[in-house]
Amino acid sequence: MKVMALIQLKPNDKGRISEIKGGKQICKRLFELGLNKGVEIEVVKNDIGPVIVDLSGHKLAIGRGLANNIIIQA
Repeated sequence: MKVMALIQLKPNDKGRISEIKGGKQICKRLFELGLNKGVEIEVVKNDIGPVIVDLSGHKLAIGRGLANNIIIQA
């Protein structure tokens, strides 16, 4: 299994969140959105602008800076 930042994944790549780098506020906000350790996500779009992921049928747009701090096991 590869471990990489969310921003490095390509569309249709899937993986599980293994770590979120950031302060309490960032981790809390992502937890509220459903993005926490162990959750499986699929990248829908990752070119310019935010990274769009599918989380259990819901689409979420994540800023590129934040996506760089979400570590995925793919």
